[in-house]
Amino acid sequence: MTKILLIVLCLFFPFIAVALRGAPLKKVLIAFVLQLLGHIPGVIYGIVVVTEPDPTV
Repeated sequence: MTKILLIVLCLFFPFIAVALRGAPLKKVLIAFVLQLLGHIPGVIYGIVVVTEPDPTV
């Protein structure tokens, strides 16, 4: 359920969804810059980061 909510959040604010996912600051900054360059690249990157398997599990 949480992953679905993060994917929906990616459609509007990808960098926030990536941050809530617990990704490192580098990935959050990449999502933010892509969001500034164009909405679609930020959304795609955000969805990729949110749906990748959790490395801590």
